[in-house]
Amino acid sequence: MRIRSDIRNIAIVAHVDHGKTTLVDAMLRQAGIFRDPSQAGELIMDVNPIERERGITILAKNTGIDWAGYKINIVDTPGHADFGGEVERVLQMVDGVLLLVDSAEGPLPQTRFVLRKALEQDLPVVCVINKIDRKDARPKEVLDEVLALFIDIGCQDHQLDFPVLYAVGREGTATTDLSVRGTDLKPLMDAIVEHVPEPPGDDAGPFQMLVSNIDHNEYVGRIAVGRIFLEVKARPLYFVDDVVRGPEAAPLSDAREAQG
Repeated sequence: MRIRSDIRNIAIVAHVDHGKTTLVDAMLRQAGIFRDPSQAGELIMDVNPIERERGITILAKNTGIDWAGYKINIVDTPGHADFGGEVERVLQMVDGVLLLVDSAEGPLPQTRFVLRKALEQDLPVVCVINKIDRKDARPKEVLDEVLALFIDIGCQDHQLDFPVLYAVGREGTATTDLSVRGTDLKPLMDAIVEHVPEPPGDDAGPFQMLVSNIDHNEYVGRIAVGRIFLEVKARPLYFVDDVVRGPEAAPLSDAREAQG
């Protein structure tokens, strides 16, 4: 068993409308994903028409960013209680969670649900008190409520030792100290790298992958999204000259091994 020290897998969990997808937008901009961030739009991960119409996340989606030599894989999850099954399924893909809590509303019912599921899997938590720019923000009281929620759920002693950041997702800023105004999301990125453990891997056995989601693309067709646990090291790469769909598909013998 070996460790991929250059990878971090996280899920962003929270109650509905606490700013998960907006924070993902800011993280993508911070990582320089877009050539022109001003043209990227908002709620980039919500591509489903119903999600756009209602302004909520319904289906869990994943993306990845490169940060300071690390690959951070991010799973954006639904916050509505009706789609809690999506959260339970994708938590098996990650090694830690970002728990977002609104600085005015505090922990709400879905916050309890997603946190309990994460603690049951002993996933480390990075707590983010979001929307601290609200006029009715009360971040210190909300942090006390989060601690009380951990205890009420029945967490283990080591799970209470979690990092806390204060953020304004819409502005793309975060800080570890309320007295110091954040300028970007570097503190959040650094906290992910420091506190989310490296994923284990094994390249000595047959390929094994836990599929958690199914996507579709008009060009490549159906896409399986999941987490790879076992992979064969130095697998040969094959190209197929002519791809034929259906029962008359070209046999594997028609493939030729790639050179170089």
